[in-house]
Amino acid sequence: MRIGILGSGEIGSTLARLLTAAGHEVALANRRGPGSLAGLVGELGGRARAASVEEAIAFGDPLVFVAIPFGAYETLPAGALAGKVVVDTTNYTPGRDGIFPELEEDRTTSSELIAAHLPDSRLVKAVNTLNYKYLLDLARPGAPREERTALFVAGDDTEADGTVAALLEELGFAVVRTGPLGTGGRRQQPGTPVFNRPLDARTAQERWST
Repeated sequence: MRIGILGSGEIGSTLARLLTAAGHEVALANRRGPGSLAGLVGELGGRARAASVEEAIAFGDPLVFVAIPFGAYETLPAGALAGKVVVDTTNYTPGRDGIFPELEEDRTTSSELIAAHLPDSRLVKAVNTLNYKYLLDLARPGAPREERTALFVAGDDTEADGTVAALLEELGFAVVRTGPLGTGGRRQQPGTPVFNRPLDARTAQERWST
């Protein structure tokens, strides 16, 4: 699969490592431009390339990961991302992102705000509950499901959710689907019983359900 990754920080670079190790091709972009990615791309090998934001989006077919700070979501080019499966890995962090009253008052979720900004994309919330060290160290491709660490997927498009779930399973995780963005996304936010806790699928399902 050809996958675009917007953001080359801890989560973006970790995803690039996992995806290229699994045989996928990735195009990485960040706000500093392709030249700043030479070292990372060289480390990742021939399946990775540095790109502009527009090039990374075009490269992703049909999938683009968003691994930028949530507060910058309005910089995402809605037109270029139209028709894409967009995986939102972000978390709302007021100290970094600024205060969003609608999130503070729980009137909506961060993923629903991004989905509203990208009305022609198919947004899926995933890869936001574990830090990059857990993601890198706990991926177990080929292991039985009961021995894998859980990752959560929420979304409003069944087909898009399935595409992301299948990819994460391939990378070595046990996917737990939490429902639509509004309800499922809330269950994956910071402060919830599943956030940044490496859990097996059975335990994750139990905690998500409480």
